[in-house]
Amino acid sequence: MVPSWLHVLAASCLLLGAACSIVVSVDVIRRPQHMAVMNVVWPVTALFGTLAVVWAYFRYGRLATMEAHHRAEARNGKPPNNTGTPFPVMVGKGALHCGAGCMLGDVAAEWLAFLVPAVALWFGWQSVFADKMFAVWVLDFVFAFGLGIVFQYLAIVPMRGLSPGQGLIAALKADTLSLVAWQVGMYGFMALGQFVLLPALGAPRAEVDTAEFWLLMQVAMVAGFATAYPVNWWLVASGIKERM
Repeated sequence: MVPSWLHVLAASCLLLGAACSIVVSVDVIRRPQHMAVMNVVWPVTALFGTLAVVWAYFRYGRLATMEAHHRAEARNGKPPNNTGTPFPVMVGKGALHCGAGCMLGDVAAEWLAFLVPAVALWFGWQSVFADKMFAVWVLDFVFAFGLGIVFQYLAIVPMRGLSPGQGLIAALKADTLSLVAWQVGMYGFMALGQFVLLPALGAPRAEVDTAEFWLLMQVAMVAGFATAYPVNWWLVASGIKERM
């Protein structure tokens, strides 16, 4: 039996994430980002980053709007996001860019495996893994990796003017390590939550159709950001990943 306070907390956190995402979504519709994929990244990451992502968007994300870039071009100046964004924030934006693809992939994979359990069998449940959760994690990684590379491709090709083939190679170089680091943090916290925290609170393992599962996923995404951040620092500092 899930404690009532935990259910209320989980539902409240999910509602907060949804509200934050709506606030950011409304603003990016009114003020589209110069890099189109960021119109998706900011609202998606607000679902788990909540107030911190809302603050980062209004403080730094608005520096990278299409309008701001056009104004800078009109006076032959540099875009404000290039001059007004500190390097640590650029790294954070790069990590969130990766995390948006991871989150969408993880959410899609978890619901697919829940609604169509046979999918977990294809990814090793009962043949390689006794626990369905680990087979679903393989599916999570496949989905997250695919979407993460797509997100990176959509960012890197316009910025560098690359051909499709060159863009794919550059996206793989820029995002693979970041994505792996993100998933490690995410998996680590989900395991901690499911096997340690919930039992300690007297709650059963959380299923995909419960608020408690998605509360764990919210925190797991923050853990993913933490493990991906230092990797993104190196990728951006070395020029493998673009400054955003």
